[in-house]
Amino acid sequence: MLCSALAKRLVTGVCQAAWRPVVTGLVSSRGYRGDAPDDTRGDLIEIPLPPWEQKLDEPTDIKRRRLLYESRKRGMLENCILLSLFAKRYLNTMSEKQLQQYDRLINEPSNDWDIYYWATEAQPTPDVYQGEVMDLLKEFTKNRNQEQRLDAPSLEYLEKESQ
Repeated sequence: MLCSALAKRLVTGVCQAAWRPVVTGLVSSRGYRGDAPDDTRGDLIEIPLPPWEQKLDEPTDIKRRRLLYESRKRGMLENCILLSLFAKRYLNTMSEKQLQQYDRLINEPSNDWDIYYWATEAQPTPDVYQGEVMDLLKEFTKNRNQEQRLDAPSLEYLEKESQ
């Protein structure tokens, strides 16, 4: 019995000692250093989208409604909140030229993250999207009044405006 207990203890000690350097090596090599490796985007799958076409004969009131809907129904929650609140504040006062800029801005880029990065100024805005509306959106995104923006606005404000 003494022999089996001694053998068990010896085997356990040897196994722990053998595994310790391997585990230690794994932990230290996987530590977060704050820098990501260069992303080649080799795994990125681009889904071809039909090209954006400006709707020239669309009545302004229909365009505003469509843009309000499209501002609320985005591919990511951050833009849904940001753009729906932006639309609530500015859409009804935009000129036809500004409506066209906004339409192009939210519908032509195929990646919603691009719009978010441009609005938050994390990435430079391409010249084709730079204009009055993008300037308004960038300023709105700064949230200088420190409003609580946790959800898209309810649509009750539309009923008040139509009365």
